[in-house]
Amino acid sequence: QVQLVESGGGLVQAGDSLRLSCAASGRTFSSFAMCWFRQAPGKEREFVAAINWSGDTTYYADSVKGRFTISRDNAKNTMYLQMNSLDAEDTAVYYCGAVIGFIATMREQSYSYWGQGTQVTVSS
Repeated sequence: QVQLVESGGGLVQAGDSLRLSCAASGRTFSSFAMCWFRQAPGKEREFVAAINWSGDTTYYADSVKGRFTISRDNAKNTMYLQMNSLDAEDTAVYYCGAVIGFIATMREQSYSYWGQGTQVTVSS
């Protein structure tokens, strides 16, 4: 079993930055590909970013490219999402996901494990 716990969400103003963390336990962290998805009120969950097992391959949604950075520290069993230049459109619950395997994808269905989510609210 794999447990994922997100943290770092909060209420910020437009233009501010936040760093989300996703702590994993239960299996060897370096055997997972990881991702971030988000879900805004009344909308479907959407892809934000993904990272492969080693951290040298990343993918981003067009809406966050250039503003968000996904990274991981396998020694700490933790993945991060650095979010800069936040705006109201980024308001959502952010979820981290994991799948056992080396390759990351942008497909929600590919990921087997999910955290409970952390709320990010950006006031304009």
